[in-house]
Amino acid sequence: MSIRSVVDETYRVAWGDLVYTKENIIEILVTSLIGPLLYLLAFGFGIGRSISSDPEMYLAFIVPGIIALTTLSATFSTISMKILIQRLFYMSFDELLLCPVHVSAIILGKCLSGVIRATLSCTALMIVGHLISPAVTFNPLAIVVIIFAGLIFSMLGLLAGMLTNNTQKLNMFSALVIVPMTFLCGTLFSAESLPSVAFAVVYMLPLTHVSELMRGIMLDTGIPLDSVVILIVYAIAFFTICWWLIKTNRC
Repeated sequence: MSIRSVVDETYRVAWGDLVYTKENIIEILVTSLIGPLLYLLAFGFGIGRSISSDPEMYLAFIVPGIIALTTLSATFSTISMKILIQRLFYMSFDELLLCPVHVSAIILGKCLSGVIRATLSCTALMIVGHLISPAVTFNPLAIVVIIFAGLIFSMLGLLAGMLTNNTQKLNMFSALVIVPMTFLCGTLFSAESLPSVAFAVVYMLPLTHVSELMRGIMLDTGIPLDSVVILIVYAIAFFTICWWLIKTNRC
């Protein structure tokens, strides 16, 4: 298996999703940005001004957190629901598994549209965040983190789409895993303010470390190396599980 063949097959697997993204780019951006912008308005300009003695500092604090949250919201739901529909209703995912394509190309190809969604949405949010809070810097290294986080959460969506067999179970997974991550993983407040037991659980979740990395890069407070290591472990784990499920035909 050569890298060139995997890249070529990844593009072929992702081609349909890429065409859809190209033809619906405005709608995708609007739907991906509405939620984060509402969080920014409600918490940054609303609640933040009433509970914080320094609203500008709080605004600068939550902008990287909301961008981190967008890497999750722009990827998971789209990928998981798309895979579930392709498996249960169109059977196109099963047809793809019958093609002479590397398993790695299937995983990366199905995740590519989520990575693109996250990158486009978060880049727009970074521009907006810098305009409303100059303390938030537009750092190219943040784009690398967004791409990597988008890949991790896209693979999580791929896993959820392969492991669930109806929309109710997928919604339950979202309610038990995605919703708690949305509000507790340091996106809108410091996770360290949680009780020690809750913080220990939240610390192990990937969105916590995406938030920490984005905040460290965009506020120039330093890159937490433990977050880098934990996210790499998550990426390897999700990729390995996806690979095993597809290779053993358990999806």
